[in-house]
Amino acid sequence: MKKMRCPYCKSNNTEVVDSRDSVNADSVRRRRECTDCKGRFTTYERVDLADISVVKKDGTRQPFDRNKILNGIIYACGKRPISREQMEAIVDRIDGKIRASGIREIESRKIGDMVVKELFKLDPVAYIRFASVYNNFDSPEEFRQAIASFRKRSTGKKG
Repeated sequence: MKKMRCPYCKSNNTEVVDSRDSVNADSVRRRRECTDCKGRFTTYERVDLADISVVKKDGTRQPFDRNKILNGIIYACGKRPISREQMEAIVDRIDGKIRASGIREIESRKIGDMVVKELFKLDPVAYIRFASVYNNFDSPEEFRQAIASFRKRSTGKKG
């Protein structure tokens, strides 16, 4: 069995110090330690199910990659009071919905819509950040409209 490489010193001498199921039990979270540099890091193991293709705007297809979703969410949530676990949970929910649907292809726009909905519920700044990149805002007016839309939708939820 191949060992996990340490992200700090690149040594192959690592050990699992803690292992537990994720919140929805679709992955295993492992806390690891390098026996050489003593650095600690976390890995996640997931079952890689049926191949799903993502259809991009230009019609090209790419393999579904949950890390691309996570990276977009991390960028949108930068310097916000949002934990990595909350971000991972969003990706888990989106991944679960896609896989549960049984589809073999999904448009990138649908994935983006799912992320926008999740961030709307989580944090207004992360929502606006993601929406601005996702919808390719190119003017201050588009930001104002997005903020006004957020306010209207969020007050509508409360009443």
